[in-house]
Amino acid sequence: MTFKKVFLLCLLAFSFSFNLKAQVFDPVKWETKTEKISDTEYDLISTATIDAGWHLYSQDVPEGGPIATGFAYTINKDFELVGKTSEPNGETVDDPVFLMKIKYFDGKAEFRQRIKVLNKELSVVEGEVEFMVCDDEKCLPPNYVDLKFNLKEAQKTDALSHDDSVPAAINFGGADAQTLREPVKWSSSVEKISETEYVLVSKATIDSGWKLYSQTNVEDGPIPTSFDYQVEDGVELVGDTKEEKGAKAFDKFFNKEIKYFSSTAEFRQHIKVANKEVSSVSAEVGFMACDDKECLAPTYHDLKFDLTKTVAVSNDADDQFESTTGKSEKDNSNKGLWGIFFIAFLSGFAALLTPCVFPMIPMTVSFFTKQSKTKAKGVKNAITYGISIIVIYLVLGIVVTAVFGADALNAMATNVWFNLIFFLLLIVFAVSFLGAFEIVLPSKWLNKVDKQADRGGLIGIFFMALALALVSFSCTGPIVGTLLVEAASKGGIAPIVGMLGFSLAIALPFALFAAFPGWLNTLPKSGGWLNTVKVVLGFLELALAFKFLSQADLVLQLHFLEREVFIAIWIAVFGTLSLYLFGKIQLPHDSPIKHISVGRLLLGLLTLTFTIYMIPGLWGAPLKIISAFPPPLDYSESPYGVGNSKGGGSASTMDIPEGAHLLAPHDILAFNDYETGLAYAKKVGKPVMLDFTGWACVNCRKMEQNVWVDPEVLSKLKNDIVLISLYVDEQIDFPEGEAPDSKLRPGKKLRNMGQKWSEMQTIRYKTNTQPYYVLMDHDEENLNEPAGYTPDAKEYNAWLKEGIGNFKN
Repeated sequence: MTFKKVFLLCLLAFSFSFNLKAQVFDPVKWETKTEKISDTEYDLISTATIDAGWHLYSQDVPEGGPIATGFAYTINKDFELVGKTSEPNGETVDDPVFLMKIKYFDGKAEFRQRIKVLNKELSVVEGEVEFMVCDDEKCLPPNYVDLKFNLKEAQKTDALSHDDSVPAAINFGGADAQTLREPVKWSSSVEKISETEYVLVSKATIDSGWKLYSQTNVEDGPIPTSFDYQVEDGVELVGDTKEEKGAKAFDKFFNKEIKYFSSTAEFRQHIKVANKEVSSVSAEVGFMACDDKECLAPTYHDLKFDLTKTVAVSNDADDQFESTTGKSEKDNSNKGLWGIFFIAFLSGFAALLTPCVFPMIPMTVSFFTKQSKTKAKGVKNAITYGISIIVIYLVLGIVVTAVFGADALNAMATNVWFNLIFFLLLIVFAVSFLGAFEIVLPSKWLNKVDKQADRGGLIGIFFMALALALVSFSCTGPIVGTLLVEAASKGGIAPIVGMLGFSLAIALPFALFAAFPGWLNTLPKSGGWLNTVKVVLGFLELALAFKFLSQADLVLQLHFLEREVFIAIWIAVFGTLSLYLFGKIQLPHDSPIKHISVGRLLLGLLTLTFTIYMIPGLWGAPLKIISAFPPPLDYSESPYGVGNSKGGGSASTMDIPEGAHLLAPHDILAFNDYETGLAYAKKVGKPVMLDFTGWACVNCRKMEQNVWVDPEVLSKLKNDIVLISLYVDEQIDFPEGEAPDSKLRPGKKLRNMGQKWSEMQTIRYKTNTQPYYVLMDHDEENLNEPAGYTPDAKEYNAWLKEGIGNFKN
């Protein structure tokens, strides 16, 4: 349906209705008022009161739909517009007139436009609104209403006195205009499946250039979108919230591939309603949005789903939407499982080269070929033997998964006590491989299995394979144990996949050499090199053990195994391994070494190179090759590496007051709590500098790295002020029962410390851009005008000098 047809139909409907009732329809009435935000900023508020049964449409309408509501302000040199005109959430439904999904308002709708006054004599701002209204049967032609806003009658607002249904977002970029930004707008609708089943649809409309991120959590990535449904008794959530397939691309902001949405995004939650009295469902969506230069602090928005106003279910929902525990996570899970399989296969191959398994290959293959009447029979028996090995280890993986549960394994891997147990287990395995003792199973088990192996046939072959698994346990047990521990961190069927890869590597040689007996002549002879393989595995197990001890230390924040200590341990382990491979160290089961083989020499050079590579890590090098193993860079004894402290050594010797820390890399004394920092400033008689910042704030880092390093600026920050850095995206939750009430969202609790600082900045300073710097005295009065992103060091220094001077005066 083209626009012209729509317009003609609307005009005809209007004329027909006019002739019938002989009166002019006026279903929408407009009122205006103004609110004063600061001395230079005002909100122009246009409120539409809509008659029952009629709809006023959004400012954003799909092509071919009704005329969108639009505002035109008479611009002059006395003021400028700040951002776009905001609108309430409204409702998005399948419109029966236009046969498409359209956002509309009924009852009442409030539109806000922020302006910045450039001439204090300005008293009136004029504008015009264009709009179109429809009911379920007809539409009225576009209408135009003049708007007049009297600034002299503006009401003073103490906070953000706007409709709570208009969400505010936090700008991290340090934009020139200090204003609230809203690149993502949310609307809700309900699709009815049956009398008891519904789909709650949440739609995000995303401004051009911005990205809304998936519900899938990415380590060190953006905060994922999340939905919290407040369901009553009789309402049941069915499955997870599904989302559109979206797009995946390399995000230069987070330096990794991330799934995101642009333009629009829909999320769908299936529910069952057993209680017919339930008419609505409430929810809260938390999300983060970024463009190529900046990110917004985590934002939370209320959603309401009216079950009495529903539309037909979308036919293509199954094709366009996916569960976050479905395909997207399965893709990552599959990648993780393939990694486990590959590591397990290599581990199985390494186990083949140990003294317990390698000599068994020619012995077992020769047994099958000699005892079988034909070559084909020998090959068949050997293959059966190999399959039996796979089955034995698969059963072990299945038992581990079944006993502990797929989800429990993952929970175990993140538990402090299990990390400590894993550490001790791997230490025991490592010491065993190094030759201190052997881990053996009870001899009674071996005797019983040997008797069963004598029975012959398929059962006898199976028990021969079981005998191999038991006899070689002193060599394979530590490897299998390590694999199961590592697979536990993946959860799910990872232990089964690990055992499949491990057993396949062990079983293949038996089947292949049985099929091609001549290959046995190419195998190297057993000797001291087998024990060397075992010892090398022992060193690797020893190094891996400290990964689990480090995880426990990080969770408990004991700072016992910080980055430098961890790297020093690995340098010692791999350095000692290098000496062993070069023949400088001998262990209990080693044969005398007359010369070093080429293979052993090359392996020694490889481990020595790796050891040397890790040494700069003691001085702060990132060590990207092993970044997944040691603690992060900020979990260190010194931010700058062992024995290094910038700032002339003062940082290492100064007394740090309680609740403060040194801000690397400048050694500026900083507080992350407002009350604590203010109390310290009063104690030492210095002014306060509030630094509203964010962990994901690019311009904040630019200021710290490019402006704060200026000698004059750095001197003032270190000596003349007390710095309080408040991170608006800090994810530290409040203790249970101590979360304060939100002042911007009545009836809601603050989720974390970041929200606390974000609300503080928004309410007190009527802005939410970062970085944002405020110099104030002990009575919390500003010493000069706050500053935003100021890349000019001289200008920033002058601003600091002015505020500090006002404090002294």
